Amino acid sequence: MGKIRLLRKHLFVIMTIALFILVAGFRVQESGQLRAVAFTDVVIADEFWAPRMETNRKVTVPYNFKKCEETGRIDNFAKAGGLMEGKFEGIYFNDSDLYKVIEGAAYSLKIHRDPELEKYVDGVIEKIAAAQWEDGYLYTFYSLPERQPEKRWTDVQSKHELYCAGHFFEGAAAYYQATGKRKILDVAIRLADYIDSVFGPDKKRDVPGHEEIEIGLVKLYGVTGDEKYLKLAKFFLDERGHAEGHKLYREYSQDHKPVVEQDSAVGHAVRAGYLYSGMADVAALTGDTGYVEALERIWWDVVSKKLYITGGIGARGGGESFGKDYELPNKSAYCETCAAIANAMWNHRMFLLGGDAKYIDVLERVIYNGFLSGISLSGDKFFYPNPLASDGDYQRSPWFGCACCPTNIVRFMPSLPGYAYAQQGDVLYVNLFIGGSATIKMADNTVRLVQETRYPWDGDVKITVEPKRSGELTICVRIPGWARNEPVPSDLYYFLNESSEKAKLKVNGEPVDLNIDKGFARISRRWEKGDVIELNLPMPIRRVVSHENVKDNAGRAAIQRGPVVYCFEGVDNPQGVAKLVLPADTKLYTEYRSDLLGGIVTIKSQGEIPQESIEVVAIPYYAWAHRGKSEMAVWLPKSAEGGN
Repeated sequence: MGKIRLLRKHLFVIMTIALFILVAGFRVQESGQLRAVAFTDVVIADEFWAPRMETNRKVTVPYNFKKCEETGRIDNFAKAGGLMEGKFEGIYFNDSDLYKVIEGAAYSLKIHRDPELEKYVDGVIEKIAAAQWEDGYLYTFYSLPERQPEKRWTDVQSKHELYCAGHFFEGAAAYYQATGKRKILDVAIRLADYIDSVFGPDKKRDVPGHEEIEIGLVKLYGVTGDEKYLKLAKFFLDERGHAEGHKLYREYSQDHKPVVEQDSAVGHAVRAGYLYSGMADVAALTGDTGYVEALERIWWDVVSKKLYITGGIGARGGGESFGKDYELPNKSAYCETCAAIANAMWNHRMFLLGGDAKYIDVLERVIYNGFLSGISLSGDKFFYPNPLASDGDYQRSPWFGCACCPTNIVRFMPSLPGYAYAQQGDVLYVNLFIGGSATIKMADNTVRLVQETRYPWDGDVKITVEPKRSGELTICVRIPGWARNEPVPSDLYYFLNESSEKAKLKVNGEPVDLNIDKGFARISRRWEKGDVIELNLPMPIRRVVSHENVKDNAGRAAIQRGPVVYCFEGVDNPQGVAKLVLPADTKLYTEYRSDLLGGIVTIKSQGEIPQESIEVVAIPYYAWAHRGKSEMAVWLPKSAEGGN
């Protein structure tokens, strides 16, 4: 009987989701909404991302666990569970870091079985379970040196109990899905049920100062099918900006007005990105068009006024926040690694709501630049801020007191395959160009796509189509904005000179029209096993300039090739970059260096310093600060009179 009830519950959830999506007017085909192809159904086998994912698995995951041991993050749970004695160590929200590492470990375990790692994580979970209170509460800061029930929920603006819970729900859902083990999931359910008993329209009306629980609750709903978790996520979203239940936390926490009335990105950039991701999650499940309309307004505000060329967001170190319109300084740019991750998550969700490639364009910009700069090639050193210029005082750190960025990287990296493909009915989407394969299960067929490419260094992409059975379907291949003379989907940045080179598409050796719709080349036909799509994306070196209102970039240009943004670093340009000029008419040419920084395409040219012409070298922005402290600049003057 229990199994029958569970099946009925899942059926009800699926039918409810489908109904909500139809009511919202989303573009729906017979099999439902646009959905990502799960990362577990995608195999990455290329020279760019595969080594980084392997480094994350072999180095970054165990390194992060080791740091959680050394800094007392794991011991806090053991102490709270009575397994050892001692006081709380670290910052009050440190629980969340351990949860994120568990999530990253879960993704890695799903891709690559590792009994030793699984056994270790099981031991960590035992300590977490021991720290849970009888009523389900879990937060070690209020559990040490003894339990302090009178302090619970007295400062949800700052103490991050709900933020920690959200990351725990994400980690628990991921580990359960990776291993099938229920212990961590049962702990999460007890905690979620307890929070649901405290917060709600007729209960405590308050919101977290740092959003995240909304995302976690939706993931818990996805695993359990229990609708109260979805309702609770929506409650936390809808309660923002309403002063009846709590004192508003204002713009810093995006609590200045109701979410459906918000139209610009304000406050702490990571909190904002998590809020927008949570709104998109709930909108996809409930059909709340008010959320979608608000998200579109906010997204346009970011992409047209507050986005760095690297995909970074959050201009100000003060408050780790967005600045004013067009406030995009370079040396003082904050661009927190966590904010880049949040931006990628948000844009992927926006794509799933409407199927527009412009969101993937932004996501791609983030992952190849603003995100990837946050982690060293060795996998054990990290950036918290990611500035676009430096006097030579920056280097990656092995850890931080506030370690949100290293622990965020460790979960985001192995999730990247899940951003590469999507499906809606008999329509398949190729979002990212990464060598490997994807197995896409459809209603009445299974299609395997095999990608061969050296992207991002080369724009040639070969996709072999292998349906289980021949059949009619549409394959949508993204034609990136940068390949259509559009660096970003706004006028915030533009290429100095338009390129006449066009993307080209062939099927089985025969040219086909691009037939672009929402940034995708749509190929509708009857596909046979072994059919081949060939995409050629010309990769000329492009100079990028900013909107005139971006005062810090006046008279300056940046360099981009394909999706990769470049920078000039002092180690390659010993005369220094502070006074370096790159004339607008100087020829730029590429050189692939397999022996440098894991294998990169460098860009060479003739630059100028006072009274002298010199050869200059640019490297991908993500690869800077690997060879000691050095000056760095993304934006260079186009003439001796240009720049600031």
